[in-house]
Amino acid sequence: MELEFAGMDFGCALNALGSAQLPAKECILPLLSKVLGYCIILASTIVKVPQIHVIMKNKSIQGLSIPSFELEVVGFTIALAYCLFKGLAFSAYGELVFLLIQTIVLVALLYQYSPNRGLNVWAKSALYCAIAPMLLAGKLDANMFEALYACQHLIFFCSRLPQIFENHKNKSTGQLSFLTNFMSFAGCFVRLFTSIQESAPTSMIVGSILGVLTNGVVMIQFLLYNQMKLRRD
Repeated sequence: MELEFAGMDFGCALNALGSAQLPAKECILPLLSKVLGYCIILASTIVKVPQIHVIMKNKSIQGLSIPSFELEVVGFTIALAYCLFKGLAFSAYGELVFLLIQTIVLVALLYQYSPNRGLNVWAKSALYCAIAPMLLAGKLDANMFEALYACQHLIFFCSRLPQIFENHKNKSTGQLSFLTNFMSFAGCFVRLFTSIQESAPTSMIVGSILGVLTNGVVMIQFLLYNQMKLRRD
């Protein structure tokens, strides 16, 4: 029996179960990878909403590092442009679309509530609006895209460092949303599995590993500083 939906082949799994047998690894792993890939995409539509809500509710960006979120916008833009250029399956990168949109909203809120708004904010915004459409349209040669994507991993790694340092300096996670960071951490784990299973480029797998490490440090900070706060109280 053949049963395929959105690139997911349920036929082999259903045939095995219909014969009272467990599906073979060669059958279940690709299916699981596709299902998890779409779950990541679904979760990505709301992953940064808790952070947006915290900022809007408190009208404060205390403890948040603006460069961290700015670098995330750059990283997501490059990653999405690369995936579009490579023609990868939507299940392998779809979350980048929603993450990019939400991170742009976050940066706009950070600028809105920042006491240091000035000409540099408008300059950075104009530069991004000029370059991003060219990248997303794939108007670069293949070698340039590979170089940019290699740099993208460093960008994402560096994007977490200012926030990690800010948390360490304040001994607090400030207005960071625990739920947003937890979903990001879990998403990196799942994306690592799907990238390996779908034979994604090595650079994408390395990026997922770095995401697990850096988001893991932030999660440790949440646990550590919350415990310190409870002891003080």
